[in-house]
Amino acid sequence: EIGTEELPAADMEAALEQLRLRAPVLLDELRLEHSAVQISGTPRRLVVYVENLSTHQPDLEQVVKGPPAERAFDNLGQPTRAAEGFARSKGVAVGDLEVREMDGGRYVAALVHSSGRPAGAVLAEALPELVAGLRFEKSMRWNSSNVAFSRPIRWLLALLGEGEHSQVVSFSYAGLQSGRTTRGLRFKTPSEISVDSPAAYFQFLASQGILLNPQQRQMAIVDQVQALASEVKGTIPDDPGLLAEVTDLVEAPAALRGTFAPEYLKLPREVLISVMKKHQRYFPIVPNNSASGEQLLPYFIAVRNGDEEGLDLVTEGNEHVIRARFADANFFIREDRKKPLEDYLPKLATLIFQTKLGSMLDKVQRIRDLVMDLAPLAGLSPEDLAIASRAATLCKADLATSMVVEMTSLQGTMGRYYALDSGESPAVAQAIFEHYLPRTTGDASPTARPGLVVGLADRLDTLAGLFAVGLAPSGNKDPFAQRRAALGLVQNLLAWKLDFDLRAALTAAAGHLPVTASSESQAAVLDFIVERLRNSLLELGYRYDVVDAVLAAQGANPAGAAQAVAGLSRWVSRSEWNTILPAYARCVRITRDLEGQFAVDVQAFCEAAETELYQALLAAEAAPRQPGSVDDFLEAFLPLVPVINRFFDTVLVMAEEPQQRSNRLGMLQRIAGLASGVADMSRLEGF
Repeated sequence: EIGTEELPAADMEAALEQLRLRAPVLLDELRLEHSAVQISGTPRRLVVYVENLSTHQPDLEQVVKGPPAERAFDNLGQPTRAAEGFARSKGVAVGDLEVREMDGGRYVAALVHSSGRPAGAVLAEALPELVAGLRFEKSMRWNSSNVAFSRPIRWLLALLGEGEHSQVVSFSYAGLQSGRTTRGLRFKTPSEISVDSPAAYFQFLASQGILLNPQQRQMAIVDQVQALASEVKGTIPDDPGLLAEVTDLVEAPAALRGTFAPEYLKLPREVLISVMKKHQRYFPIVPNNSASGEQLLPYFIAVRNGDEEGLDLVTEGNEHVIRARFADANFFIREDRKKPLEDYLPKLATLIFQTKLGSMLDKVQRIRDLVMDLAPLAGLSPEDLAIASRAATLCKADLATSMVVEMTSLQGTMGRYYALDSGESPAVAQAIFEHYLPRTTGDASPTARPGLVVGLADRLDTLAGLFAVGLAPSGNKDPFAQRRAALGLVQNLLAWKLDFDLRAALTAAAGHLPVTASSESQAAVLDFIVERLRNSLLELGYRYDVVDAVLAAQGANPAGAAQAVAGLSRWVSRSEWNTILPAYARCVRITRDLEGQFAVDVQAFCEAAETELYQALLAAEAAPRQPGSVDDFLEAFLPLVPVINRFFDTVLVMAEEPQQRSNRLGMLQRIAGLASGVADMSRLEGF
């Protein structure tokens, strides 16, 4: 057990995941047999519990490779200094060295016997390394040991064996000595206790109500919270993120229900929920069977750490806090509403988006201009364009309001409310809100085209601009959330099934930037977006080769690419696919390295197979096809399959006579070109 000051929720999850991966590997490296490895923890403790751990390493015999045989023995077969040194380093006699064929050569080898060591001894050496290997995004140092960890380590418990035979695994780390002492809940007696065995350890934690297993802790929270909500004929809105965070903030959950004045229900629902979640990690309560957006009930549920002792006093304290928070929000909104939303635009000039790309007001101007460019690409009607243009003008204005400065998660939401208060049309207000959608993975997409296009313009401006100034994401660093922007862009285009040319859109976005966006930076943005598209399609279960084949040809049009991936997936599962792909592949392989396009002279045909292939090719080229359609391409190509096979069986493509060779290669080039704009079929398995 690693006992710490309270770990942040994200750090606790990161540490548990690292232990789940590393602990079993470590035991295998130590050659200690074991059964189940259970990893659990709370904000104050990280616990590794190994069942049926072997008390001793098994003995080990290893064949260790030494120097090459010709260097180990001289011409008379006598050992050289290289052989003697190798034997000495492995603790064997020179006469016990063997010559073996290894790794493609002849080497001397030593059979090294290692006696197994007691588990306690090897664990004492390895456990400090296990703790030291835990990594966090931000760490701190707190004492002269200069050890870095998420939060200060306060105690270390390490026991080996059960019952009376339990022994301390003795080691030092971070200025602490491991022992058999653990601690319970803060302010609960006894604050610490010496345990004789793992069984006694778990019994002590249970006696204090500490639930080590995060899944059990979460289930307990759900049961308690839902029971309290049911008592007032309500329920808890589904919020996995809040539930997970609360689970990681307590050891012994005890839920309580508080009340607040019904007058605060006049505030926007989103404000009430955001205040409860951000500041206090409270669960709001909605009426049973309520529709989305319906008013809340004047209650909240909090989860404290500990038992029910003094719960009434804790509830009263939380009620005082939430009343003050709601009073602040009420004040902010009342002040914000004293002037129309448009009047906040000049203040955006004081908010820097990025030094080289200017202020948020500059960005708003670029978004508005880009909306005009995207209108034909997105199929905006004149009415929708007017809505989108007005929404683009106001889309960031709420960033300068007091409520959004206080809680940035309400951007767009407050913009919608303030726009309606200012007399803007409901369509404009909705577009202001929807241009942020989706805010997270799985979030909804815009319901109307104006919000969709303003959101596309916003994300394209962000990506094109930041890549142009050399701020593309690197590693896990993404301070401008460009991955989320690209993923949101992809998600919206897929949700709307909108044919949209990203190359043209990025060129338009680059044209409005205050800096030069090179063709290389625009290509890098496109690759970045296409990679998000690729990941999305793979997560849907499509084969990687099918996805890569389509994206190579249609990556700049995400919705079209997704449709083509679905179509090609159906074709590759058909029984005749093993005849379709080889026929096409034969045409591509023989022509793909050729330079230039070969002309076809029908008058120079000298074989019936040439004429048959040409007629079939003309029919395929004349078949009606939608751009990018896999079905149209392969339906047109399908009649060519037997003709292609007969052609290769009958005709020598690389004929000595130049005109014949040119004709044959020219037809095969045109057949290969049938897939242009659809898919790079050479990326498919079996090509």
